[in-house]
Amino acid sequence: MKELIIKDLHVSVEGKEILKGVNLTIKPNETVALLGPNGHGKSTLLATIMGNPKYVVTKGSIILDGEDVLKMKVDERARKGLFLGMQYPSEVPGVVNADFLKAAVNARRETPIKLFEFYRAIESASKKMHISMDMAQRFLNEGFSGGEKKRNEILQMLLLKPDLAMLDEIDSGLDVDALVYVADAIKEVQQTNASFLVISHYEKLYQMICPTRAIVMINGKIAVEGGMELINKIDTQGYEWIKYELGIEIEKDEVDMNKQSIGVCATKEIISKK
Repeated sequence: MKELIIKDLHVSVEGKEILKGVNLTIKPNETVALLGPNGHGKSTLLATIMGNPKYVVTKGSIILDGEDVLKMKVDERARKGLFLGMQYPSEVPGVVNADFLKAAVNARRETPIKLFEFYRAIESASKKMHISMDMAQRFLNEGFSGGEKKRNEILQMLLLKPDLAMLDEIDSGLDVDALVYVADAIKEVQQTNASFLVISHYEKLYQMICPTRAIVMINGKIAVEGGMELINKIDTQGYEWIKYELGIEIEKDEVDMNKQSIGVCATKEIISKK
């Protein structure tokens, strides 16, 4: 397992600085809950680690087990064991789901996976995520419901067995049963000594996956760190207390931070393109 070290990370999007000096170390077998009001840099951090070219690093470093992540292309980062479960998975017409999954699995292997072995692996993962095997022959995410897209992301995680899985609101839009499937899959991968960096606005998911610690991003920086007690406090009190207890003025305070609890942050609607 590998250690990820982020130092003084500054990131801009279209000329606007979003991350303003993030310092974070994720050690082997850690599950880190990443919280914070909307628009304060959580998704930007995950996308930057994974190498989305939209996010420009202007200062700082990301080191994975002694190697400079910022010098790696996206596919190199994936081969090194980084995985991003996206908040809004893209539809890719013309690319068969099974072909995509097989190519992704082979990218992390020295020798290609045998067809029978791959079939057994995807069958097992599909059962765990309660996904029909028919979805394997459909185009990647095309025509999938929001919940199906999210479960397909976690299916990828089960097959790839990453060293560090970053999950960006992977639980939003899921019903209670699907949330349990996702949590069970996360717990299974946790047993492989993998690490997790998980963004969620639902305390329920964190209760199910038991983070080793929680961090809160405010104004593009990590403002406070704690355990489950921190998650519980935010769920009941929102983020307003950070102003008064820590003396941090919250930027983009367009919503009453005292009312923006974990659950309230998550009330988003995904509009699929037709």
